[in-house]
Amino acid sequence: MDNEITYHIGYNTNSRRKKAKTALPPVRGICTMDAKTKRCRRNQKRPKEISPNIPTANAFLKTVFMPRLINGGTVIPSEEIEMLEEDFYRSLSRLAEHYGASELSNTRLYGYPSNIAYSIWETEKFLKRNDKNWDNLRLVRDAHTSYLITEERYFTGSTLYYIPIIPLFMMLGDKIRKKTAHLLLSVCSYLYHNANIPYYRQEGSYLYWEYEMLGNWIEEDEETDLTDAYRRELREAEWAGERMEQKLHNRKNLEVFKDRLNHFKAHDDFENECLQIAQNALGLYETYPNERYYRNAGRDNEEDDDEYDNEEETITMDKYVSFYANSRGWLAQNLFECVNNEFNECAKTQEPTICKRFDGSSLTKNNFDFEKKLFTLMDDLIYILNTYHKQTHEPSN
Repeated sequence: MDNEITYHIGYNTNSRRKKAKTALPPVRGICTMDAKTKRCRRNQKRPKEISPNIPTANAFLKTVFMPRLINGGTVIPSEEIEMLEEDFYRSLSRLAEHYGASELSNTRLYGYPSNIAYSIWETEKFLKRNDKNWDNLRLVRDAHTSYLITEERYFTGSTLYYIPIIPLFMMLGDKIRKKTAHLLLSVCSYLYHNANIPYYRQEGSYLYWEYEMLGNWIEEDEETDLTDAYRRELREAEWAGERMEQKLHNRKNLEVFKDRLNHFKAHDDFENECLQIAQNALGLYETYPNERYYRNAGRDNEEDDDEYDNEEETITMDKYVSFYANSRGWLAQNLFECVNNEFNECAKTQEPTICKRFDGSSLTKNNFDFEKKLFTLMDDLIYILNTYHKQTHEPSN
């Protein structure tokens, strides 16, 4: 946007999260990219009371200072201030109506710039308290008008949504779980075709090249007693992955999805969980047949168009959402280590984001209903596939 100025109140406390040095172990079968920062312990002892020598200093401690409006040092001519205030309050009224913020104060009496600064500060407090997806608020001034922009973000929790495909391959060969496997095959076909989840045997995918790199390491490293086992593990991941992609690519799995679900009868807790996953997936398939996992991939904000252009500094969504081979063995351990090391070098994470401009134009009707259901579905699917052990099932008498 040409000649655009963005105003911030005080200092932005919603800075990008730093990546931890090591990944947490998988939670419910999902690998976490970084750890939460631990809170500092509070000192239980009360501080020693200190009385100032000069009595008038106590008045300073009772003074409440108004928030400051920071605009990068730009000076606004006095004749433009009135127009800026009118545009701001018009935009604030639209924002308050959209978010139901009827409790905001009338700050016009404070005078510029304290009136705008206080309104932004108060609005941020309201949004943070009432909208769990709210991320930041900005006042933007371009050549024609001034208006507020809110940014809502679906926080993915710094999690690797890697769906293991070899457990499903094994399940398809299990006579006891074969019907369950076909049900999950329809679920994965939906994710493959409709949600467009990347697949690790596709050359354009991020994990394809990670597996290629691991294969090069095996060949370049000095031969050991385990080298042949590493080669076999990699060949298995490639062979099973290609066979499974052929099955996922067959759209018949989607055509018979509802029929498979209607005729499926669960016999234990494992199959009950699979049934619930399939029901949720079918609901997504019927409600959002054409929505992709990246539909709100953080490019709505015109100011931040360059934010994701340098992929070396950004964890883009296709890097932490994907099908992959397996969560067990040397190959998986080294894959997670490589991914974690690369992500530690990144300063930003691309997440589903919606920007709303309160400039009088029509507001986007996008929301995170699809993302919430999709990421929950992948979470449950990853868990159930990682807990499947073919060798534990014995034929019934």
